[in-house]
Parts: sequence; structure tokens; C-alpha cells
Amino acid sequence: MPRISVITGSASGIGKATKELLEQRGERVIGVDIHDAEVLADLSTAEGRRALMDAVRKVSGGRIDAIYAVAGLAVPGPATVSVNFFGALATLEGLRPLLAGSDAPRAVVVSSMAALMASDEELVALLTAGEEQPAMARAEVLAKEPATGGLIYCSTKLALSRWVRRQAAGPEWAGAGIPLNAVAPGVIATPMTANLIATEDARKSLLEVVPMPLNGIADAIVAARLLAWLNSVENTHLCGQIVYVDGGSDVVLRGDSVW
Repeated sequence: MPRISVITGSASGIGKATKELLEQRGERVIGVDIHDAEVLADLSTAEGRRALMDAVRKVSGGRIDAIYAVAGLAVPGPATVSVNFFGALATLEGLRPLLAGSDAPRAVVVSSMAALMASDEELVALLTAGEEQPAMARAEVLAKEPATGGLIYCSTKLALSRWVRRQAAGPEWAGAGIPLNAVAPGVIATPMTANLIATEDARKSLLEVVPMPLNGIADAIVAARLLAWLNSVENTHLCGQIVYVDGGSDVVLRGDSVW
């Protein structure tokens, strides 16, 4: 019987690449997105999140093997807060009960190496506290200035990485036999980054901020292969890790400071 995986953000970028990879390997994939997907759901809203749970439960027959929380935004505004953090958590926590019938349940979420960049302490604190409306209000304030608008995305990814680290070893995940991990990509060639890498000068400027000495900007399949392994039956003991697939950005920016 093929494994059944749910992938949010399946219509483009890393989500699409992961869906295609798993299908090539014979898995049954339930794609979720706001368009061009088996399940249509807007993860920026409570209604959309409920629609995700209801639809996946129906089409899966109430049992899945793996959750891929990939959907994300990079716009400088409140929607990024809702999708990147609260939408991701709703996906993981809402679908977790459907993993109970799997012999090898797995879950992974896409964070970002942007979590290493400057962030807004107030927004991160609100996200960590689970305060969605105040967090969206803070994002509104940050979005008013270009200099602070860019902090929104980084803050959501930092809070998401911390959530994984704090939850993965607990009773609901490791205690239930579910490896929970995150992937933190560097610059990936997707529709989200298209404007940032449209010209050679733009690419060079971006790589000065996000250094990727190993092979430079990556295609979406690079992250997809890592995601697929993390959620495979082969991964039995990796728990609560933020795995950087960033061409060396983490190494260059942090060196051995984490050790």
C-alpha cells in the first residue's frame, strides 16, 4: 500500500517539486493550495484551515502517513504571519491525528535560513505566544516602512524554527513515534524569488546577503529531496532538527558559534 502524504503549497515552488518527486516514487499525494490542487484551502484564515482538515480527512479516508507543511508567503504584510506561522502550525497540529494509523508517521515543515537574519523581537514574541491577531497588527506596523517590512518574513521563520525545536521531543510528536523536523532553504529558484534573481546583478546582490558558496542558488528539487527523506520510513531518529539546505549560508554566517 503506497504511503499517503499531504503537501501544502503544492501548486508551485518547493511544494510542487516535492509533490512531483513523491508521485514519481509511487506515493499518493494530497496537494493543498489556493489553486490548482486537489484540496483548495486558504491557510491565512481560520475557515481555510478548517476546510483543509475536513477535506484531507475526507479524501484520505482518515489516515495519512506524512505531513509536508510547505506553504508560505514572503510579502511584507500580515498575510505572511498568518500563512507562514499560524497556517503551518494549524496544518501540523490539525492533521497530526490522521497520522495515528500509520506504521511510519512523519512530519516536516519548511522554515528558512532567513531565520538567521534580523527579526522583530515583538513580533517573534507574539508568534511564540500564539497571539495571531496581535501578531498581525504588529505586522501592519512593520509593513509601513520598507526597512522594517522585511523583518516580517524573517520573524515568522525564526518563530517557526523555535516551535519545532520546542515541540519535537514532546509527547505529541516524539512520544507518539512521529519525527518532526524542519528544512531551512537558502535561496531557491521559485516564483517567490523570481524578482530577486531576475538579473545577474540582482543575483549577485542577493548572494552578498545570503552567501551560498556551494553551487549557488538551488532549484526547488534540492529542497524536495531533503524533505522526502525526512518524511521517509528511513528517518527513524532525526528529531527537532532545522536542516539547512542553503549552500553554506549557515556556515558562513554563524560559523562555529552554535557549538
